[in-house]
Amino acid sequence: MNKELLQLLLPEGLLEYFEFVKVENVVETYNIYISERNIIPSEYEGDKLESKGFFDEETVRDFPLRGKPCFLKIKRRKWLNHNSGKIVYRNWEIVANGTRMTTEFATFLKGAFR
Repeated sequence: MNKELLQLLLPEGLLEYFEFVKVENVVETYNIYISERNIIPSEYEGDKLESKGFFDEETVRDFPLRGKPCFLKIKRRKWLNHNSGKIVYRNWEIVANGTRMTTEFATFLKGAFR
C-alpha cells in the first residue's frame, strides 16, 4: 500500500516505528495489521540486544473508515538484553519526547498495552 496514503489513515508518527503488514475488509469492519520495526530503543543503544520476536497481537479500535469500524492489529517487538538477561521493549513515553510522534499517540499506545 502507498506509504503516503497510509500516513493519512494511521496516527501521526506510527510508520516511523511500525511497518504495514496488510489490511482486511472483514464483515463490516477493517483490520489494519502493523508490526514494530526492529529498531533498537534509544535507552538501550549501548547494550547488546537481540530481537526475540513479538508480544501477542493487540487489537486497538481506531477511527472508522467509510462508516465501518476500524481496528489496528498491533504486534510489538521485544528484545533480549544480553547485558541484563532481561526482556526489554520500547518505552513509549521516551519516544514521545524524542520524535515527531504525538504525546497523545504515545499515551494511547502505552495505555493500550497495560
